Amino acid sequence: MRTKRCNFWLPNKNRFCANCPLNGSLFCGNHNSRSEGQWIPCPIDPSHSVLEQNLKGHVKRCPLLKQTRSLSVQPFYQKGINAGSDGEEETSGVDDSSLPIKTVSSEMKRNALHGMSVPEFCKLIEKIEFIHESLCKDIQDSVQMPEVCSLWIKRGVEDRKLPFQEKHIMQQASIVGNLENFGLLKNSHGRKPSECGEPDEKKEEDVPAVIEFGAGRGYLTQMLADCYGIQQVFLVERKAYKLKADRSLRQNESLKLERLRIDIEDLELNALESLQGVPFLAIGKHLCGAATDLTLRCCFPEYRKYSTEQHPANSKFGGLAIATCCHHLCQWKHYTNKRFFLDLGLTKEEFHAITWFTSWAVDANHDSDIPETTNCISHLQFIKEQGDGYVDGVEKILSDMQADRRAALGFKCKWIIDMGRLMWLREHGLDAKLVKFVPSSISPENHLLLARSSNLL
Repeated sequence: MRTKRCNFWLPNKNRFCANCPLNGSLFCGNHNSRSEGQWIPCPIDPSHSVLEQNLKGHVKRCPLLKQTRSLSVQPFYQKGINAGSDGEEETSGVDDSSLPIKTVSSEMKRNALHGMSVPEFCKLIEKIEFIHESLCKDIQDSVQMPEVCSLWIKRGVEDRKLPFQEKHIMQQASIVGNLENFGLLKNSHGRKPSECGEPDEKKEEDVPAVIEFGAGRGYLTQMLADCYGIQQVFLVERKAYKLKADRSLRQNESLKLERLRIDIEDLELNALESLQGVPFLAIGKHLCGAATDLTLRCCFPEYRKYSTEQHPANSKFGGLAIATCCHHLCQWKHYTNKRFFLDLGLTKEEFHAITWFTSWAVDANHDSDIPETTNCISHLQFIKEQGDGYVDGVEKILSDMQADRRAALGFKCKWIIDMGRLMWLREHGLDAKLVKFVPSSISPENHLLLARSSNLL
C-alpha cells in the first residue's frame, strides 16, 4: 500500500508533494494553511517564521539552537566582524557593526527606480554607459582546462564518480587553471598529469592551505586536493548540505580538513588556530552578492574599517580566485569600495539601481554570448525626443527596452560592480585582475576575480 502523501500538487514536478501530512490534515507542514495570527522571523534562524504566541516555546527547541550556541563560544566567531559600514566611507571612524543591517530588497530597489524622474533615469543610464566604456574595455577571456584536471574528469566519468553536471566541472577546472596560470599553483606542485591523485613528495610548508568560501558541497576543493596535492583545507559554509565532498576528502590521509559552519560575515580568520602562520589561497564558486565583499574583508582584516586587537594578523595571504555571482543581491553596507562609486559621481541609491539592473544579465537566452557593445543610447535618444515629460514614466521605459539591450545593460552593471572590487585590491598593493573564466553559454555568472601578493611577481 502506498504511503500517504501530502495532497499539495506540484505543477513543475507534475506530482504531489512527497512529504507526510500532519495529523488531522491533508497537507504537510510546508503546505498546510497557516494559522491566523502574527508570524515573525525566528530570532535564532530568520529563514523560517513562527507564530508570535508560540515564540517562547519555539526558541527552546529550534533546530539551530545547539549549533548557534556552539558557534558563539568559538574564538573565530565575532558577530559582524566583516560586515562593513552603512556609512558613505569605510574610514568614517564610526563602528556601527552592532547595528541591524538594513537590507534593501529587490522590491525596494525596483520601486526606487520607478520613482525616478525620466531625466534622472536617462542620466543614470548615460553614466553606466560612460563608466563601462572607460573602465571595462580590457577584460579578457581566460577559459582554462589544465591537463591534470582533464585526466581527473575523464577518470571520474569512467568510474561514474562525478556527482555534478558538466557545466560545473568546466567552471571548476577553469578556476583551477586560472590559479595555476596566475602563479598561485606552481606547475601542479611538480607532478605530471599522469600522477594525479598520487602522494606528493613536496614539503608541507611549500603547499598552501585552501579556504573555500561559500563552499557548499566542496567539489571545487575536491578537484584542487585530488589534482594539486593540497594538504590543508577549510570549507566555510553557513548552511548544512548532504552529499558533500567531505567523505571523499577525508579518505585522503595526508589531507587536513575542517568544515566551518559559519557566516563569512562573522569569521575572524586570524583567530583560526590551525591557520596561524600558514600561507593560504582563498577560493569561491560562486560567491553570491555581498558574500564576495565579506570574503575580501575576511582575507584582509588589516584593511577593515575596524578590527580587533585580540587576534593579530598571523595568517599569510597567498592569493585568491573568486567567481562572483548574483550581483542583484549586493548591498551598499557590505560593498568594499564605496569610494569607487562616490568618486564616479554615483550615489548610494544609484548603486542599488545598478545592482537591480544586473538581474537582467541572467534573464537572457545565453545560447551564445551577448555582445556588450549593445547600448541603450539610441533608446534614450528616443525618450529625449518625447520631451522631459515622458508621460508613461520610468516603468514604461524599462518595459519597452529590447531584451538584448536589457541584458547588455545588466552585464555592464555587473562589470562595474566587480571593477570596484578589483580597484580595491589594487589600491591595497595586490596584483589583481578580472577575467571571464567561462563563456556565457556555460554560465552568465562568468566573472573571476584573481589576486596575489605583489612579492610573488
